[in-house]
Amino acid sequence: MVIISRKFIFIFHIVCIEKQLHLYLRNWLHKYKCSMFYSKVGKLALGSRLRLLSENITENAKKLYQLYGVELKPKWFPVFYVLSDKQEKSITAIAEEIRHSHPSVSKIVREMCMAGIASENKDENDGRINLITLTPKGLEITVQIEDQYTDVQQAIELALQQTQHNIWKAMEEFEFLLEQKSLYNRVKDEKKKRELENVAIIPYETKYGKHFKALNEEWISTYFKIEAADSKALDHPKEYILDNGGYIFVALYKDEPVGVCALLKTAILRNGFELAKMAVSPKAQGLGIGMALAHTIIEKAKAEGAEEIYLESNTILEPAIKLYQKLGFKKASGFATPYERCNIQMILKL
Repeated sequence: MVIISRKFIFIFHIVCIEKQLHLYLRNWLHKYKCSMFYSKVGKLALGSRLRLLSENITENAKKLYQLYGVELKPKWFPVFYVLSDKQEKSITAIAEEIRHSHPSVSKIVREMCMAGIASENKDENDGRINLITLTPKGLEITVQIEDQYTDVQQAIELALQQTQHNIWKAMEEFEFLLEQKSLYNRVKDEKKKRELENVAIIPYETKYGKHFKALNEEWISTYFKIEAADSKALDHPKEYILDNGGYIFVALYKDEPVGVCALLKTAILRNGFELAKMAVSPKAQGLGIGMALAHTIIEKAKAEGAEEIYLESNTILEPAIKLYQKLGFKKASGFATPYERCNIQMILKL
């Protein structure tokens, strides 16, 4: 018989306590470092923070299924729940209802079928469609899990009551906002606003003559051919545009000319101007420079007492047409044009 001394037992307890303390401190330090990281990075790590929260909840969900003796995996729950109404549903219908991808739902269904919780059968009316339903084992779980639903619901409600901000309502609001406008588009708009701070729209000077010509020739040659009316305006902007009561504006991005636009005095309108020779360098497109130039042109026309602005374009230039429509230009017709490429005329009432 082995006799264990009290001293040995005491030392053994001390060692166990030290190991538990070490484990506790290590976990605490990990959480502290995570907390410091997210405090430092802030909202830039929104996705990572939500993923960490999701992992935390998923890990607790695994333990809860074990606690209640329920044979489910956390990732199966959305599919299991929609099948709990005892109706057959296609994978597509399930995916649409829980807003998961079709491949994701298909994989979960396969796993549930292998576990004997769900079954997959061909639709009698359409053999191309597989219908999913719970097996008798799955239906037993729907009864077994009711107590877990009640306890989890209550626990979450109590936890939410202890928070200053209701995360559930905040998530609903945030999801709604992202449905109206995606995070990608929100960031894209902020990028455009920041980069527009480096854009300046200035009146034309002779030193920008080569840029006025090159920027216009670039887009015209890409889609069409340089015509006689183009050469007249691009080779002699002072005589053809400025000396006839028109204006030219230049867009500078970080002091580099990247866009131009002209406002021509025209006999087509009784009291108006023509918007012409708008061009933006491909490397500067997407910054909102075209819109900035157009707004400058419109404000100048208003300042000159104009009642209308006329323009000519081609429907192949879809981004330009959308820009004009956004500005309020409406389709017009019946005006003489010197350009072969012109297949749409538009007018903006000021």
